[in-house]
Amino acid sequence: MAQPGPSSVRKATKQNQKRNVHKIKKSVLSRQTVEFLDKTALEYVPPDDLRAFSDLPMSDLTKKGLKKSFFVEMTDIQSQSLPISLKGKDVLGAARTGSGKTLAFLIPVLEILYRRKWGPQDGLGALVISPTRELAVQIFEVLRTIGGFHTFSAGLVIGGKNLKDERDRLSRMNILVATPGRLLQHMDQTVGFEASNLQLLVLDEADRILDMGFHRTLTALLSHLPKSRQTLLFSATQTKSVADLARLSLKDPVYVSAGEEEATPTSLEQHYAVIKLDKKLDTLWSFIKTHLQSKVLVFFSCCKQVRFVYETFCKMHPGMSLMHLHGKQKQMTRLAMFNKFTKTKHAVLFATDIAARGLDFPAVDWVVQVDCPEDAETYIHRVGRTARYESSGKAFLFLMPSEEEGMLAALKTKNIEINKIKIKANKQQSIENQLQNLAFQDSEIKYLGQRTFVAYLRSIHLQKNKAIFKLQDLPVDRYAASLGLPGAPKIKFLKKGTSGKNVSYASQKVDDDESDSGSEGEEDGEEESKAAADRPKTKYDKMFGRKNQTILSSHYGKLVEQGEASTSGSNVGDKDEDEDFFSLKRVDHDLPEDLIEHSGLSKRKIQMMKSKKALAKGGPRGTKLVFDEDGQAHVIYEFKDVKDVDVEYDGVEFMKKEMGKMQRADVDDKAVAKEKKKEKKRKRKDRERDERGDDTGPAVAPPSDDDGYVSPAFDLPSESEDERTRFDAPPKKKSRKGDEPTATLEMEEELALKLLRR
Repeated sequence: MAQPGPSSVRKATKQNQKRNVHKIKKSVLSRQTVEFLDKTALEYVPPDDLRAFSDLPMSDLTKKGLKKSFFVEMTDIQSQSLPISLKGKDVLGAARTGSGKTLAFLIPVLEILYRRKWGPQDGLGALVISPTRELAVQIFEVLRTIGGFHTFSAGLVIGGKNLKDERDRLSRMNILVATPGRLLQHMDQTVGFEASNLQLLVLDEADRILDMGFHRTLTALLSHLPKSRQTLLFSATQTKSVADLARLSLKDPVYVSAGEEEATPTSLEQHYAVIKLDKKLDTLWSFIKTHLQSKVLVFFSCCKQVRFVYETFCKMHPGMSLMHLHGKQKQMTRLAMFNKFTKTKHAVLFATDIAARGLDFPAVDWVVQVDCPEDAETYIHRVGRTARYESSGKAFLFLMPSEEEGMLAALKTKNIEINKIKIKANKQQSIENQLQNLAFQDSEIKYLGQRTFVAYLRSIHLQKNKAIFKLQDLPVDRYAASLGLPGAPKIKFLKKGTSGKNVSYASQKVDDDESDSGSEGEEDGEEESKAAADRPKTKYDKMFGRKNQTILSSHYGKLVEQGEASTSGSNVGDKDEDEDFFSLKRVDHDLPEDLIEHSGLSKRKIQMMKSKKALAKGGPRGTKLVFDEDGQAHVIYEFKDVKDVDVEYDGVEFMKKEMGKMQRADVDDKAVAKEKKKEKKRKRKDRERDERGDDTGPAVAPPSDDDGYVSPAFDLPSESEDERTRFDAPPKKKSRKGDEPTATLEMEEELALKLLRR
């Protein structure tokens, strides 16, 4: 092999030197660029007309990402918060939904880590916490879009995904977008996951995080994070809980607000109509049929409603694409629905409030709220899915007569003006008969309708604002008919007393949601509660004043009442019509008197004699009984009457079953013997190969994903073959001359019958 000459060696040396000099110059330039950016950001004073992203003191990599994603001009919240957050200060931001809060915290995440030369070996540098999985996925996609020119590693940690796969990649992430529950799970369980070097924490939709019950989770997360960090907290509504969270997590924050005087954008047209409960589905169907070229987002109160409307409307074929999104779906299904509705031009998405926060569905024409939102903040977030940025949109709210006054007053406190419209009767199409036909033909639709009925009434019952949500004013019978149900399932809710904590046990009544004659019970409850409030509170009053203490008591009392009615000879057939929807019948079975009563003994003595200890010592023992489908008691080893037994038929059936068992066992034995023979043959061949000195060895099977279980090398008979083997007789064998005739099935049956008759 020829050695390189002196000239080629000198040439390679010069190239390496040039390469090293280039690296040194590049590192010096990058260091100078970072120092310049730091100095510029700290001294930057934004002008009054700041609008372009290019005017901000940012790196060229971030500007390229923004330009590639067609982000040129800033919104109000971005122009006010970015100059502050780029200086490394804590920000408490408040802006209406759809104002561009995502870029307001993602740009500082990229810039802060870039200026501090964050690398893979530095670990987790920025953490973004989102309330819902869909919003976390959306934030992560925006981060990938604008941060494509940076070299940071980013990860998404949400519930519903494989925990083990997340653990393997978690330690290599520089930026993490996560939901609170899964993040806390990793912090507690994943080995090697540390956030001690965290530089920046972002809390998006902080009010929603707290409303979903993550206050304790957030407190636990903050205890794992270093205090020397920058924190950005953004929310559409500023509540007391958000202010408390800001005091805990932010250090000398700068408050930034944009559009706070207007809860909804001016480009949004807002309408409402007064619609009775039993006419809501008719109105929704008519609305969809008249807006087939629109993109519509429809909100309901609970998951059961979303699923019922989706299943029934799909069977009725309105003429456009229908989708549904709710919290009971699996994670991959939710993401698929989210992406499908995002890319579709004309469609209807039925959703719960899981889609009301932060999600950016492009070009939504209408937001229809079939069920009244729980408060004005929820209304703001729902209608915020349309008229985002500079686009326009329309919102339509269904209000029942009992909800109109209270909801309009709540919206007025947020300076929201909403116009009332009246729906023409000739434009509305009734679908009650169609829903009844679907419920009659498909039992699953009927069952889902019953669950929808229960879930909606429960959601109204659990609402806090009783000035808006009045359960006693709902026409439940007509609502059940509008769902296609043959009758209204009866549901009972526990009614709390009116005097708060000073309510005695006697004042707690079980109130039927359909009964209109409850005034006497309410007056009695008020009088008893006043009497209980006048006397000193005892430990029993405190015990009965606890929450949830009557959850099972009404159910147990109902069972006892039914049992007493059945033992007293009441007509059970008349009582069936008044039974609760989800209730059980109690039947008291007659037992021998000598097992219950003993002359001359007290009740305590009788109970002691019935205990396990007394029975073990030879006390009176009962008889073990079994109950049939009609509820009748029988002795466990009860013999049938001779008249009810057909000896000849039972003997034939017995012989058929035994023959089938023997034939199946014969098939299994032959298969096992065949496998043993194959194994023996394989060992013999291996032994012969070793004796010949062949060192090639046995053939090695290719690796597979099998779990190690080796199935038998024979085919099981199909179901039809199994049935044929079980009941058919084996084929007759042809006998030769001089041989004895072979026994047939008829001969064996005749022999068995003779034995049984003896």
